[in-house]
Amino acid sequence: MTGNHVAANAARLCRPEVVSCYPITPQSEVAEQMSAFVADGALDADIVEVEGENSAMNVVLAASAAGARVFTATSSYGLVYMYDAIMQASGYRVPVVMVNVNRETPGIHAVSAGQQDMIATRDAGWLQIIVENNQEIADQIIMAYRLAEDFDIQLPIMVNYDGYYLSHLSEKVVIPL
Repeated sequence: MTGNHVAANAARLCRPEVVSCYPITPQSEVAEQMSAFVADGALDADIVEVEGENSAMNVVLAASAAGARVFTATSSYGLVYMYDAIMQASGYRVPVVMVNVNRETPGIHAVSAGQQDMIATRDAGWLQIIVENNQEIADQIIMAYRLAEDFDIQLPIMVNYDGYYLSHLSEKVVIPL
């Protein structure tokens, strides 16, 4: 499975009730796969289509504050664009789980792998997990829900993995049943 398909499958196993993602390369496959799960009946969730990443984060922030289990995913400038809502999510201590498929943000336009997008949000109050392979993507997304929803933690969590490497790399992965 590619890293993006692993991320979507791991999120599906955690049964989010509200999913809102805006497609941005190299994360787009995660959003597409989550929509396909709902369309095929493999996931009972509301997919909220939005006009941008900031709206996607505001949707999951509000749904989480109302008590729903939520999921979103982004990359690069999408993460930067949702910065104000990211700060609100940590301030409200809502258990949002988000995948960030790392991509550089320098210059006019970048389509290279890197972690600058994640580093730009380092001090935003989110717990951040960085994975090294596709198996860790699955394991850490599942763990992220457990941590985010723990009464003693109650913080949003960002699971980060390399765009253009892990996002598109096919590896053998054990998905729990």
